[in-house]
Amino acid sequence: MRIGIDLGGTKIEIIALDTAGTTLARRRVATPQGDYAGTLATVAGLVSGVESELGQRGTLGIGTPGALSRVSGRIKNANSTCLNGQPLLDDLQALLGREVRIANDANCLALSEASDGAAAGAEVVFGVILGTGVGGGIVVRGQVLDGPNGIAGEWGHNPLPLPAGADLPLPACYCGRFGCVETYLSGPGLAADHARMSGATLAPEAIVAAAGGGDAGCEASLQRYVDRLARALAGVINLLDPDVIVLAGGLSNLDRLYTQVPQQWLPHVFSDAVSTRLVKATHGDSSGVRGAAWLWPG
Repeated sequence: MRIGIDLGGTKIEIIALDTAGTTLARRRVATPQGDYAGTLATVAGLVSGVESELGQRGTLGIGTPGALSRVSGRIKNANSTCLNGQPLLDDLQALLGREVRIANDANCLALSEASDGAAAGAEVVFGVILGTGVGGGIVVRGQVLDGPNGIAGEWGHNPLPLPAGADLPLPACYCGRFGCVETYLSGPGLAADHARMSGATLAPEAIVAAAGGGDAGCEASLQRYVDRLARALAGVINLLDPDVIVLAGGLSNLDRLYTQVPQQWLPHVFSDAVSTRLVKATHGDSSGVRGAAWLWPG
């Protein structure tokens, strides 16, 4: 049995899979906000509960925002900032009494979708999380690409390409830089952009709903979002040339992305044609947790 945990900014999800990838158990709870000790206790409680329910012990993989530092062994680059600088891997292994494998949540997404999802069989897959934060992960021939610094695919903290007009002034990012892709394409980024341009404070879901009802200001916000996503993904295609780009996270449910973004990335890709496919994650918001379980191959 493989157990996966998705350690998200707003929720922690656990899944147990059998050797064929069939779901045996799945639970989801709220993340203790800003509470590292509470997060550890929540993870331990979820694992204990699922293993007791199923009567067996499993391997454990965890998808986290950020990455493990190759220098200190501690978490870095997490938008769940209470994790940064913490020895998460060591603490969980001591608490749970077993080896634990940790990977970036977007890497887990990409691995899940490359294994048995929307990108199954593709040679090079770029997975994107468009949620509370923005992350990217790379899978090549079924293997996660980490890189010597553990940051391969960290697309959300590159600058948005070609910022001009409505993209300015560059918004500040929690990472200390300005104009990161995440500041435009995350859920909070979309809400902040809409508030700045229209003066109305709306959640991303409300912006999408109002645009569907004919609200011109909300429609304009979504058009800016599509344009920015197209520019940002064009840079990925120019560098990585993936077979498939898979989108997950709350904003991946915006249907227009899959038709409009490939049309709008064309002028920015250094090729006469673009065959890269843009698809929605088959496993939805459970793709990351499934990928965490797949960190232990059969």
